Amino acid sequence: METNLVAFVSFVNYDNQHSSNGNGPSIQSASSRLISKDGKPVAALVDAELFARIRRMYDRFDELSNRLAERYRDVPEEEGLTEIDALVEEERKKR
Repeated sequence: METNLVAFVSFVNYDNQHSSNGNGPSIQSASSRLISKDGKPVAALVDAELFARIRRMYDRFDELSNRLAERYRDVPEEEGLTEIDALVEEERKKR
């Protein structure tokens, strides 16, 4: 089950409606903004270029995950996980 967690809002409208008054959400002043409520992070605002980059990374991750799932479809889970862990460890040693 996939949930779409992306919402597009006007930052100016959001900032005007939710500027921190001690009780409501607070917004950091930087190009990427972390929105918190009651001291806990609840959302982040990022510029469109960074957002597009993040989406491409997620798409690439999904693509790689699907390739792994297909490759190991007929392999028992424990055996597949052991092999994947060994390959990851081998690659990390190269760095």
